[in-house]
Amino acid sequence: MPNTIQRSWFDQYMVPCFSPAKFIPVKAKGSRVWDQDGKEYVDFAGGIAVNSLGHANDELKNALSQQMENIWHIGNGYTNEPVLKLAKALVENTFADKVFFCNSGAEANEAALKIARKYALDKYGSHKNEIISFENSFHGRTLFTVTVGGQPKYSQDFAPLPQEISHLPFNDIDAIKSHISDKTCAVIVEPIIGEGGVIPADPAFLQALRELCDQHQAVLIFDEIQTGIGRTGYLYAYEETGVKPDILTSAKGLGGGFPVGVMLTTNNIADAFQPGTHGTTFGGNPLAAAVANKVVELVNQPEFLAGVKERHQEYIRRMTELNQRYQVFSEIRGKGLLLGAELLEKYQGKAKTLTNLAAEEGLIALIAGPNVLRFAPALNIGQQDIDDGFMRLENALKRFVQE
Repeated sequence: MPNTIQRSWFDQYMVPCFSPAKFIPVKAKGSRVWDQDGKEYVDFAGGIAVNSLGHANDELKNALSQQMENIWHIGNGYTNEPVLKLAKALVENTFADKVFFCNSGAEANEAALKIARKYALDKYGSHKNEIISFENSFHGRTLFTVTVGGQPKYSQDFAPLPQEISHLPFNDIDAIKSHISDKTCAVIVEPIIGEGGVIPADPAFLQALRELCDQHQAVLIFDEIQTGIGRTGYLYAYEETGVKPDILTSAKGLGGGFPVGVMLTTNNIADAFQPGTHGTTFGGNPLAAAVANKVVELVNQPEFLAGVKERHQEYIRRMTELNQRYQVFSEIRGKGLLLGAELLEKYQGKAKTLTNLAAEEGLIALIAGPNVLRFAPALNIGQQDIDDGFMRLENALKRFVQE
């Protein structure tokens, strides 16, 4: 039928910066997805750690529909009730005193990096402008954030790039000790490197960053775009580490599927952004804030967060059992429901092949670079979904090792 929407339209009409799957999902509920042909998939990807409460969650739908009857968008010359409620909830449940809302993780990191430089300029002078990041990190796709990210393949084609940005080895305390100086204005770190391979930070490394930033009057930024909102079994991953950042960025799971981002910080740093220094048209809009309020309310409960940790143990156990049978992975790692399985050397470069086979078997999974299979399912994924998902993964692994 000529009017049926087809996958080929992507190649015909869309800028080819993605290479989407050959099937088109059209309906989803919980952790199940169906494509145009009615084929069912178990979702272990969660929209890349976005669908924190699964697809079409009834409580999120109700929050959104109620707000749709009131006010959708008003612009930043005004505030609104949902965003004020969300700001209060985030401040009361974190280290932060102030928040800035935007639409995405990249925008949240852009705001964090800009405010760090502005704060340093105002307080110490123009010499204090270096930003330290880490190899294999990922912080977004704006020119600033892609340069700060520690994967040159994403930034090298867009030169000239922003200056005074350094990249050091992750989890290497000696490297940061020998490099950081009084010209450093900020250090940005992921508590778990996400896109770069699902690599948790050593708690001692994060503690060293905190001490070195204090010593050199530098701002410590935690990028919790992927680890935040219950993903690791804590509202934010910094809570488990005992290390308190000066700035924290959050997005992905915060909206449960609705685009929203936020930068959280302290009073003294927040004062660097006065009216006119930074802004957003859609950030903090009533629709996004209403949904995010409900996400925070549901996730930030002891029983819910305990459930994430329980599911972590089950995923690790079942991945380990599968690996004993098929011997595909060299390491299984991560926290909560952000998990990575690194391929053995003989399978290096074939993570995408494995996720393609998984999709054929009815399982949606992710990669984290060419060598790591990644899972970031709904935080409330049900037992039957887990059982069926691992059965389908096993079918994919059988084919993977045979091929």
